[in-house]
Amino acid sequence: MGNSRITVREIARLAGVSVATVSRVSNGTGQVSADLRQRVLDAIELHGYRPDHLGRALAARRHGALGLVFPGLSGPYFSELIQGFESEAVPARASVHILCTHLREDSDAQVLEMARRVDGIAVMGGTISEETLLRLADLVPVVVLAGPGRDSVPSVGVDNTTAMERLTRHLLVEHGLRDLVFVGTPEGSPDVSQRWSGFLAAHRELGLTPPTEPVRVSMQQPDGVLAADQLLRDRRPPEAIVCANDEVALGALVGALGRGLRVPQDLVITGFDDAPMAALVSPPLTTVRQPVRELAAEAARLILRAADAPGAPAPDSIVLPTELVVRRSCGCSTSTPTGGTGK
Repeated sequence: MGNSRITVREIARLAGVSVATVSRVSNGTGQVSADLRQRVLDAIELHGYRPDHLGRALAARRHGALGLVFPGLSGPYFSELIQGFESEAVPARASVHILCTHLREDSDAQVLEMARRVDGIAVMGGTISEETLLRLADLVPVVVLAGPGRDSVPSVGVDNTTAMERLTRHLLVEHGLRDLVFVGTPEGSPDVSQRWSGFLAAHRELGLTPPTEPVRVSMQQPDGVLAADQLLRDRRPPEAIVCANDEVALGALVGALGRGLRVPQDLVITGFDDAPMAALVSPPLTTVRQPVRELAAEAARLILRAADAPGAPAPDSIVLPTELVVRRSCGCSTSTPTGGTGK
């Protein structure tokens, strides 16, 4: 019967070899000299060592570290992603290395360099070129987070198109609004691109003509203030501002209220993500709830499994469900989820 108390490190010490050598012998992988192999086998036999699942997993990983590649770190969205990723990495005894690509001309090269120091990487969609993504996948397990996968590279995300289509239909059908504007920059962001597509699709399915262009801004709260200023300065307010995320929506809310407009009486504002502040502002923000922490946690699980089983087939991509949450910023009198989308 195996001794569950003795560890791989103790076997390595008793045999006078490295932990990696014990792992190679116990798993039957890699090159080990006959003399070292026999020393390890003797120590295993003498002390009844039996490697557990975690021990095998740790031995399979070379660095005990996972990588996260983001465009930047500002705002609650990235904080939630990091917490979700760490919720899986820390129990697996893996540290987390974070690389931000914003304004870095050498971002592709830096990501490839990171692959030398980690056992797998989660890459935010749109942060590196497709060519680099595929090169990266030849070096370590890779998962695309909140973006489309490529070939053998799986992804973890939500159905942004269907979710935004549902929110937009709510405004067009349930509230009878017609003059809607979309705030966000589709170029360079798979999430925003899909949300813009859903916004357009909802109009077209109802036989309505959508705006020809979005109001292009970045994804932070000050950008929402700027968007509101742009939209409200020289024209009558649109009926609704549909924002690509909650941070922009919160900024737009500040900008609208600062100009003396009432939300939702004079102007409807909606977001996407259901960040913690969305329910706390006045009026509370109608938005789409996506499981941000679970997105990153699922990505970490896929990477850990792949790192612990080299050569296994690439896993399938994962689409997590979303939920439309209607609150008073769209004109609804109650605040409640109205159903989910996704798989």
